[in-house]
Amino acid sequence: MGCLGNVLWFIFGGCLSGLSWLLAGCLWCISIVGIPVGLQCFKLAGLSFFPFGKEVEYGGGAGSFLLNLIWLLVSGIPLALESAVLGVVLCITIVGIPFGLQHFKLAKLALMPFGSEVR
Repeated sequence: MGCLGNVLWFIFGGCLSGLSWLLAGCLWCISIVGIPVGLQCFKLAGLSFFPFGKEVEYGGGAGSFLLNLIWLLVSGIPLALESAVLGVVLCITIVGIPFGLQHFKLAKLALMPFGSEVR
C-alpha cells in the first residue's frame, strides 16, 4: 500500500508540496548561515514527495527550540498553511482522507522541523 500511496500522492499534490520545501531550502541556502536550515528543508522535501510508510518523531533541546522559533517566523507559517489548506481540501472526499492526513502531518512538521527525526 505504501508504494501505491506514494505514487498517487506524488501525482495528486505531493509534487507541489515537495517543490515548496525545495524552494524554501534554496532560499535558505543563499546565505552561509542558512545552509544548515536549507539542508533540513531538502531532507523534508524528500519526505514531502513520498510520505507514506514514514513516521516522524519529535524531540530536541534548546538549540532546536531556537531554530524552530526563527524558522516559524521566516518560513514555517506559509508552508504549514499550504499543507493545512491542501489537507482540508483533500479530506472533503472519502478517497482523499489518507492524503489529507499526510498533509496534516506535514503541516505539523512545517511548524517545528528541527529536532524531529523521520523514520
